Amino acid sequence: MQLGLIGLGKMGGNMRDRLTAAGHDVVGYDTNPDISDVKDLAELVSKLDAPRNVWVMVPAGKVTQAVIDELKGLLAEGDLVIDGGNSKFTDDAKHEQELAEKGIHFVDTGVSGGVWGKDNGYGMMAGGSDEDIERLMPIYDALRPEGPREESFVHAGDVGAGHYVKMVHNGIEYGMMQAYAEGYELLEAKEIVKDVPAAFKAWTRGTVVRSWLQELTADALEKDPNLENIEGFVNDSGEGRWTVQEGVEYGVPMPVISASLFQRFFSRQGTASPAMKAVAAMRNEFGGHAVTKKGEQGIVTDH
Repeated sequence: MQLGLIGLGKMGGNMRDRLTAAGHDVVGYDTNPDISDVKDLAELVSKLDAPRNVWVMVPAGKVTQAVIDELKGLLAEGDLVIDGGNSKFTDDAKHEQELAEKGIHFVDTGVSGGVWGKDNGYGMMAGGSDEDIERLMPIYDALRPEGPREESFVHAGDVGAGHYVKMVHNGIEYGMMQAYAEGYELLEAKEIVKDVPAAFKAWTRGTVVRSWLQELTADALEKDPNLENIEGFVNDSGEGRWTVQEGVEYGVPMPVISASLFQRFFSRQGTASPAMKAVAAMRNEFGGHAVTKKGEQGIVTDH
């Protein structure tokens, strides 16, 4: 199956490799000419047979909007655009409406798996019509891990539902990371505990707190047992904020997710703790997110 893929960074580049290995014909575009297959979006569209499928994998907000705007001018009726980035779910209805003016279809897809997805596969949450989701199923099946489809892919509902489910997924992720981080800090503080990295490693099998995040924390501690080489400065990419805002809107108490989000704010005001070093280390392990190394000044990124 042919696919245009826009954005070949940490996630997009690995997705191209996984899809190509599965036998799909991927035409990739990136602003970095060293990794791009084509010089611009017009050339990408020209290399795809109609009806075209174009997957957008760029930063949420203004960058995604600019790509959608350009694609609207290049694509034709019956073509389909997939936003696979971390866009806010409220943007999806707008993008769907804008593209529909030319008869272009739209699907939103939340993607989880980080930098490990190339080898392990990606979990995906999609929103759109039944027909459009079915049309893309060969791509989804190639990207997801082996095993039952329902364990790594969901057609969550209408346009916007995919990003909404991914938003809540990331909010849960915030809370889980904070719990592991606080446990790490307490273990570090207790004098009778002599090997904190080994304690985290020992939770990998047989315990009720084992998880991929726990494994990645153990890996980070194995590399830097006291997390001495990073600062406890932690950014947030937006989904945690949106999750809490939705909780307020619908009257759903979210004390854990809210507290984990506010801890990230605290970490950027010079009140970093060993726990926030652990959160920073986890983000780097699963997503390749930049860490602030010891002695460096942390920079708040856009969300």
